[in-house]
Amino acid sequence: MIRIPRHLALALLLAALLPLAGCRLSAAESAPTATAAPPPTPVVVVTTVVATPTPLSDSDLLPLDIEEQLITNLYERAGPSVVHISSEVMTMDFFFGPMSSEGTGSGFVWDDAGHIVTNYHVVADANKIEVIFSDDRQVEAEVVGVDPRNDLAVLRVDPGATTVRPLPVAAADDVRVGQRAIAIGNPFGLDRTLTTGVVSALGRPLETDTGDYIFNVIQTDAAINPGNSGGPLLNSRGEVIGINTAIQQGAEGIGFAVPAATLRRVVPVLLTNGAYRHATLGLLGYSITAGLAEALGLPVDQGVLVAQLARGGPAEVAGVRGAQQEVIVGNSRVLAGGDIITALDGNPIGDWNALLEYLELHKAVGDAITLSLLRDGQPLTVQATLGAE
Repeated sequence: MIRIPRHLALALLLAALLPLAGCRLSAAESAPTATAAPPPTPVVVVTTVVATPTPLSDSDLLPLDIEEQLITNLYERAGPSVVHISSEVMTMDFFFGPMSSEGTGSGFVWDDAGHIVTNYHVVADANKIEVIFSDDRQVEAEVVGVDPRNDLAVLRVDPGATTVRPLPVAAADDVRVGQRAIAIGNPFGLDRTLTTGVVSALGRPLETDTGDYIFNVIQTDAAINPGNSGGPLLNSRGEVIGINTAIQQGAEGIGFAVPAATLRRVVPVLLTNGAYRHATLGLLGYSITAGLAEALGLPVDQGVLVAQLARGGPAEVAGVRGAQQEVIVGNSRVLAGGDIITALDGNPIGDWNALLEYLELHKAVGDAITLSLLRDGQPLTVQATLGAE
């Protein structure tokens, strides 16, 4: 057995341990600490696209539909025949003396002789009237004839002042509810403005400022405003079916036009005579209602109770009897005891307006007329010849 000296054994042991210890220390110092990598930051790429408008070619545009073509073609044909009317009225003021005021309205060319048709209220009491055509020519006009009851007037300008063709007038019975209605005029001075709508109703009575009635009036929802008065209301063929006259105050889409039938009846007379004479029976009466019939003990609850007769008038000459007494009904005095008119020419008459309408639309001065009466409850028939108002 070999003995190793103690001090040598210790030295050998240290020599063996030192390399191991160095290795452990070196490993500990060089080992990296595990650290989580930060997440990647997202990158947002914004791409701005600037749109460049591409003009549409004619082939890309939709063509006008049939309705648009109809309206535009009609306006191109009829528009130049519609005129702007300016009127000047002189009045006397107590403090300031003579003062003038201006009015404006519309009209349309009636014939090749320079006649213009408009509303009477557009030119009433005017001292000066000017007609402005579509090419902005202003021509002085004179009044040829007027019919205040039907709110119609005919003007005349120098025929050489215009080459505009007249507008055709539709047949009297060629208007139906629901058909197209086109108004052209100068609302608020805006020349030749076109609006469209339909014929809303026929046969309306229209009360005027004087208390008279225009009968058989056309109602339309085509926009009508101040300044449209006197302008034409047209059908889709460009024919005049009426002359725009009034609107319903406080309402929208309710306008009225004097019908073509009245134009055909009245305008030729105005051209010839300067005035239109309205047929009359020469009497005044009450519309019979159920209440009046009960209060007076009348045998019918509709018709006209004759109150007063014009001396020497058609009704008096025919033997119609007027009121015989005065009766208090409620807070009113009623002239009672006269004949009751129930029919004219065999056509039932329901009230006073119906009597006036029949005379206006179906009779003329000098015509014979048959009156169906009730006198003291008994039927009676008389013949009369109509006079003139």
